[in-house]
Amino acid sequence: MTTKYQRLFKNEQEEAHFWPSFTDLLTTILLCFILLFIIMMVIKSLQIKEMKETIDQIMGVRSELVNGLKEEFNDPAYGIEVDEKTGAIIFNTEILFAYDRAELKPDSLEFLDEFVPKYLDVLLKSGYEEYIAEIIIEGHTDRDGSYLYNLKLAQDRAYSVAAYILSDDFPYKQIQQHMEEKLTVNSKSYTDFRTDENGEYSPDDSRRVEFKFRLKDEEILNKTRELLGR
Repeated sequence: MTTKYQRLFKNEQEEAHFWPSFTDLLTTILLCFILLFIIMMVIKSLQIKEMKETIDQIMGVRSELVNGLKEEFNDPAYGIEVDEKTGAIIFNTEILFAYDRAELKPDSLEFLDEFVPKYLDVLLKSGYEEYIAEIIIEGHTDRDGSYLYNLKLAQDRAYSVAAYILSDDFPYKQIQQHMEEKLTVNSKSYTDFRTDENGEYSPDDSRRVEFKFRLKDEEILNKTRELLGR
């Protein structure tokens, strides 16, 4: 017959077996979490290293492209400017258009015939083409007139340049395929105006057309740089 003391002793034995087993289980779970955390940290470290290498590679390409464009177009006779940070080619619209007009001047066609092949020779040469996501022709105006009026004028001017480059009149047909794959046009109206050496608004400098390029995954890389504190 099982006495009260025997039952009590039996319960104490069961509890004694239960708690060490439960402790072992908690220890195992904790070790699993620690191991998982270590694995995640290693993976994260490798990802950060890879992202840094990718950023350095892309930023290196941009730097090389900017330097190449500066070397190609450093002749003042071109009447154009190369932005040292972005590599944007900037030239006054008087080279291409009459005031308040969006039709290309006859003599501007010769300018484009000379400029575009040299520009693409730098931008799309071997080793760089795979990085170029987009080539943008961007129109800018002064503040004369309304925002919408200038938005259309700048867009029409950028479109006129693109239309000529892709037309039957453009002499370099082999270039057109590259441009069709990457070319877009854009208008900034008068929102991105320019200033003179004194920091004052300059309508003459604000009227311009820019050739710009965008690298692949540039937005993602910029966000990654922010996350990495670069």
